[in-house]
Amino acid sequence: MATAAAPRYIAGMPFSPFEPDRQPPKLRRFRQIPVRTLLPNVITLLALCAGLTAIRLAVEDKLEWALAAIVFAALLDGIDGRLARLLKGTSRFGAELDSLADFVNFGVAPALIVYFWILHELKSAGWIAAMVFAICTGLRLARFNVMIDDPNKPAWAANFFTGIPAPAGAITVLLPIYMDFLGLPRFSVTAPITLVYTLAIAFLMVSRLPVFSGKRMGKRVAPEMVLPVFVAVVVFFALLVAYPWVVLTIGTVLYLGSLPFGWLSYRDYARKDETAAQQASARAGARATMASESPSLSPGHPEQHEDPDRPARLN
Repeated sequence: MATAAAPRYIAGMPFSPFEPDRQPPKLRRFRQIPVRTLLPNVITLLALCAGLTAIRLAVEDKLEWALAAIVFAALLDGIDGRLARLLKGTSRFGAELDSLADFVNFGVAPALIVYFWILHELKSAGWIAAMVFAICTGLRLARFNVMIDDPNKPAWAANFFTGIPAPAGAITVLLPIYMDFLGLPRFSVTAPITLVYTLAIAFLMVSRLPVFSGKRMGKRVAPEMVLPVFVAVVVFFALLVAYPWVVLTIGTVLYLGSLPFGWLSYRDYARKDETAAQQASARAGARATMASESPSLSPGHPEQHEDPDRPARLN
């Protein structure tokens, strides 16, 4: 007695001789990724390495180098997004990677640096302040990711952040260490003052305070300003390398001083929008009133076809 032949398999699927037109499934080919989309992600990974290195340096009590690593990570964070938009290499993967790197670089690392520097003197209270700052950074980044695609946001809202952004919060929360390195009196940078200051910066990060974003600055440079811009950038980095604590202290104080002006500018934009909306509503109401007060004549009405300049007929 003959036995049935075992079915043959092609590419893992059974093949029947009674279906000669059936083709084996094609293997999926992944398209190649252009290099322009990889370069911003490489910069983000370099910033993440700088943040992780800052944690190690803080544990080893090398605070100067730890602060330098945080500043370097902040500079790279300002480059990767702009470079991605310039090269048209933005991607969802890059956005998620950037958020995760920002949480480590500007949330976890600064919190640990401040804790190892002075907050550890307060024991549990200092650790709670460091955790609150790191958690507020994560909440700030999550809110930013949710609000970035808000369709109801006006165009001018792109000029502002909601709350202090994570890189600025990291640079700002380290102000007591800058002041200590400048040789200021010890009573100005005590552990209780640093704890209150850390919690205040954490609150500003998750607050609804409008803050200048600066995203629309630097997109266009006038031809006569090209050389002055080059000189200004070189001078800034030279001063940052030569006098880091002075530059960081002055920059942080100026940034904190600019926060009220951001709120005033945002309120001015909102007031103009509200005035324009009220005027549009008033014009729409006036047109509706005029339409309701004008006589609506039916097509067959005898007076509809009369000359409007002809005087009315006497009865």
